[in-house]
Amino acid sequence: MREKITKTDIKKIKEEIDHRRTVVRSQCLEAVKEARAHGDLSENFEYHAAKRDKNQNESRIRYLENLLRHAVIVSDEAKEGEVGLNTKVTVYIEDDDEEETYKLVTSIRGNSVNRMISTESPLGKALIYHKPGDRVEVFVNEKISYFVTIRSIERAGDEEDRIRKF
Repeated sequence: MREKITKTDIKKIKEEIDHRRTVVRSQCLEAVKEARAHGDLSENFEYHAAKRDKNQNESRIRYLENLLRHAVIVSDEAKEGEVGLNTKVTVYIEDDDEEETYKLVTSIRGNSVNRMISTESPLGKALIYHKPGDRVEVFVNEKISYFVTIRSIERAGDEEDRIRKF
């Protein structure tokens, strides 16, 4: 499946690629060079760790480049008063008798710890395109669902977001 990303995601991915190519790559190469100078490579843990870090950085660069090549660009513009990408949504969860606030984001920025949920998640799919006051059913799977009521929405900024690291 092709990832859905916004223009903001593209900008952040390109920034990470540039940082990894210019800063991290040179740091990794220097660490490998320094560790190699310590002698016998077969039992040199520092050398193997430096090589592993270098390879992980190169792998991450390739992953991000591939992501950019094959991703589908989606708009993060939501209609006024409607839940969409980059919208903070406060919902009332009936089963828990609690209110929660989430930000809807693309799947690569999803981070449930920071209350950033993907529009591909069950809750995200249920909320998208609805308005305050709407009561929606969230399907966890074919047998389990629950209801939430949208209390409020607001347009959210991107300044605190980070691309999820794999």
